Amino acid sequence: MPISAVDTLSLAFQHTRQQLLRPFRMGQWSKLAFVGLLAGELSSGGGCNFGVPHIPQRNSGSEHFLSLPFPSVDPTLLAGLIAVLVVLAIVLWLFFLYVNSVMRFILFDSVVAKQCQIKGRWSHRQRPGLRYFLWQLSLLAASMVGLTILVGIPVAFGFALGWLRNPGEHVLPLVLGGVCLFFLLVAFVICLLVVTVLSKDFVVPQMALEGISAFEAWRRLLPMLTQEKGGYAGYLGMKIVMALGAAVMVGIASVIVFLLLLIPVGGLGVVAVVAGKAAGLSWNLYTITLAVVVGSVALAVILYVMALISVPVIVFFPAYSIYFFAARYRPLAAVLYPAPPPPPLEPQPITWR
Repeated sequence: MPISAVDTLSLAFQHTRQQLLRPFRMGQWSKLAFVGLLAGELSSGGGCNFGVPHIPQRNSGSEHFLSLPFPSVDPTLLAGLIAVLVVLAIVLWLFFLYVNSVMRFILFDSVVAKQCQIKGRWSHRQRPGLRYFLWQLSLLAASMVGLTILVGIPVAFGFALGWLRNPGEHVLPLVLGGVCLFFLLVAFVICLLVVTVLSKDFVVPQMALEGISAFEAWRRLLPMLTQEKGGYAGYLGMKIVMALGAAVMVGIASVIVFLLLLIPVGGLGVVAVVAGKAAGLSWNLYTITLAVVVGSVALAVILYVMALISVPVIVFFPAYSIYFFAARYRPLAAVLYPAPPPPPLEPQPITWR
């Protein structure tokens, strides 16, 4: 009988300890943080929202510099700049989605082999990464179409019946319809999340080991889900519980580290503002660009530090899915539990005639 979701916990914990602490290697830790960040595994540890309370202060020269008005820009030039930024944002998003797809396979290889190699695996995982990239685009397109249909049909229905033209006269059907639509949207989002999780955990291993497409991997996965509904439902339930626990622990650690980083980073920001004020700088194209670049670098550093904190989570969750799926997928089990080498042949005695 395949191992249950609860019994898989001990295997995942043991694997995480062995890969990260026996022995501890800072180089491997930093590589796993980088791979996990780009693979999107950092989200398994959850996130946290925090704010800094407002402390009244008297006006100073640095505040005057920050409050200087932005320069007037020609509307045509501004529209062109916005269009360029939109196109650039789409290109960057596609680029990072492709990197995310390839890094998903590198993370899988790193956890299975207990050794993270980025340079050596990048070229090897280009082909499956491209296939997974196309799958993610297809899933995104399908979700957009589904949301359009799910929202568009009720809205068109409401217009056709005149509910939206005179909402005050149709409060009851609008409220009931809104409640039904809300629950349908929640169910739709949950289905998308389940498909995303199952793709990362059970489709990627098939693509990595057999070189098949994501659609073929899903065709093979669906009978497994049908035959063992309870086992996979328990797996998803355990992942939700563990993700909540990991989110709390990683969130607390991230807040502490953020507050520690806030002192030097905030100090450098104040020094930069004061220096800009002393040099007579004002907001223009160059200072705005410099502020955006510095802010992006600071954000990247903060995200990487959070990834370093989340390395145990980055390794544990893929290990948990790998050991659970290995009991149900023979090629993965063969990689995790390779057959022992045959014993050496014993020398045969030489007989003289």
